[in-house]
Amino acid sequence: MIRKFRIGNPIPTDSVVKEIPVTQDNLPYFEKNDEAKVLTFSLNKEDKVYGLGETVRGMNKRGWLYTSNNSDDPNHTENKHSLYASQNFFVVFSNARQFGVYVDTPGKVSFDIGYTSYDKLSISFEDFDADIYNVEGEGVMDIVSQFRGIIGRSYIPPKWAFGFGQSRWSYMTADEVREVADKYQEAGIPLDMIYLDIDYMERYKDFTIDENSFPEFPKFVEEMKARGIHLVPIIDAGVKNEDGYDVYEEGVEKDYFVKKENGENLVAAVWPGKVHFPDFLNDEARAWFGNKYKVLMDQGIDGFWNDMNEPAIFYTEDHLNEVFEKLDDYKGKNLDIKSFFEFKDLVGSIDNYPEDYKRFYHDYKGMKIRHDKVHNLFGYNMTRAAGEAFEKLSPDKRILMFSRSSYIGMHRYGGIWHGDNQSWWSHLLLNIQQMPAVNMCGFLYTGADIGGFGSDTTEDLLLRWTAFGIFTPLFRNHSAMGTRRQELYRFDAVDVFKNFVRLRYALIPYLYSEFMKAALGDKMLFKPLCFEYKDERSAQVEDQLLLGESIMLAPVYTQNASGRYVYLPEDMKLVRFHAFDDYDEEVMSAGDHYVKAELNEILVFVRKGRVLPLAKPENGINTKDSDMSFICYEADPDSYELYTDDGISRI
Repeated sequence: MIRKFRIGNPIPTDSVVKEIPVTQDNLPYFEKNDEAKVLTFSLNKEDKVYGLGETVRGMNKRGWLYTSNNSDDPNHTENKHSLYASQNFFVVFSNARQFGVYVDTPGKVSFDIGYTSYDKLSISFEDFDADIYNVEGEGVMDIVSQFRGIIGRSYIPPKWAFGFGQSRWSYMTADEVREVADKYQEAGIPLDMIYLDIDYMERYKDFTIDENSFPEFPKFVEEMKARGIHLVPIIDAGVKNEDGYDVYEEGVEKDYFVKKENGENLVAAVWPGKVHFPDFLNDEARAWFGNKYKVLMDQGIDGFWNDMNEPAIFYTEDHLNEVFEKLDDYKGKNLDIKSFFEFKDLVGSIDNYPEDYKRFYHDYKGMKIRHDKVHNLFGYNMTRAAGEAFEKLSPDKRILMFSRSSYIGMHRYGGIWHGDNQSWWSHLLLNIQQMPAVNMCGFLYTGADIGGFGSDTTEDLLLRWTAFGIFTPLFRNHSAMGTRRQELYRFDAVDVFKNFVRLRYALIPYLYSEFMKAALGDKMLFKPLCFEYKDERSAQVEDQLLLGESIMLAPVYTQNASGRYVYLPEDMKLVRFHAFDDYDEEVMSAGDHYVKAELNEILVFVRKGRVLPLAKPENGINTKDSDMSFICYEADPDSYELYTDDGISRI
């Protein structure tokens, strides 16, 4: 049962698609303090809190303060409160009670889950205006499914998007892309996607191609497709201010950019320098920007990734001028500790300055609304622009789309990647722990940058991350300019990487089938153990995952480890993969075990009564579902429901 409660006069978000009337009853569980703008309820000792999507720390969110305020911050350390997304759904459950809560408000909201007081959960608002959905059910999975039922079906990508993708900021020329494709082919590692970061554009202008670096782009796209590789370009939120640039001139002419209070277009800066931001919350502006994707689709492109859409701001022209004026005050002064840090904070305030989000306005549903009041909807509506356009431009064909910034509702139009992470072992663990939470909020096509985006990866970290990444729907190796090159063929363990990636392709019939069941049935693809197993020990495990109906994963995520402790809530069959066709099987009893796992091994635990189908991998995504083998644990292969379609047509 789902009930909707209203506080104040909330700004609609379009995140919920099923009409639910507002009840006049009091909000259950919570005490309401209008003066403090806080909702509070008491946590029992046994209560666990799962959800909130893409956030820091473990699966059980109890013990920290989380703030929904989409932020461009690549250093996802445990002291942070906000990442790139705002996904305000969580479930409280124990043996005594279970219920779900969705806080639907587009502005800044904080969740104090046992941080200030371990037995209190409080939700505090900048503006006390929200729709609160209370979800009651017969268990946590029932609660999640009910919630997913009211927010609409999760985005489904083309099947080729389940292949392996290689990315870098940036592949600078068509010849460099060809070299990457050649090297993967020589290494025998399957590859379905090569991503184009910002340098494919003409001076960082959206929907343009640098003709010097990528001449005859449509022919190049076809050349790569003939090799089984899809090119996936990036699109950024800022439109370069440049006379003669059609997107800029059209946006100015038609008043499609966000404005300051005085009616002037906001001047901010991102990659190209000065930009305007399209008003994605305005229906007409959103449709206009979405139709621009056709420029690249007409050249053969069938996949995109949206970036910098929190929005990230290097500076606004107004604040930059303020900083320059204040800097004069420090000239010729003896900077002591106090004045030095004031000076440092002044200069450091230039990028992603919170006050800048109060400088501009949106034309949203007939209202003029200051950006900070709807900040968390910006990236969502950028991707919505693309998704709504794809439905018209490509009505019969699925287009790949995923985004950095998001809010619940965007899950209907695209997936997400987990932002600009680092080549840290802690971020591999964070990747593992975030997967169930984003699934709860409807985001199924997800994954983190394999090996880490920032910092220098190591071979062992990349091996362990790839060993987990082969199970995530979005399977992409991506790294930043100035970091160690981390294409898989560059390492001594190239043959191990080949075996891992080929195993991914062998698993695609299972991964795709389980993804489709989750998308079409409002289910989760990744689950914590305690969502299905009710023993207390399962509730303590935060580094193992159930994936689909048949398997459990226990990834290795620590440096120099040659194995790990694994908890089995029931008897399971351990499959120790060295390659898709080279593996050992061992039935293990329920309980705690230390399991060896060398760098060239991947552990998969098959659940009792379940089936894991495997296909013979081809060079790309076109594995033959008919050429199948099955790993079973006390189950008949025919009992597994394999989802088959053409992998391209809209469903």
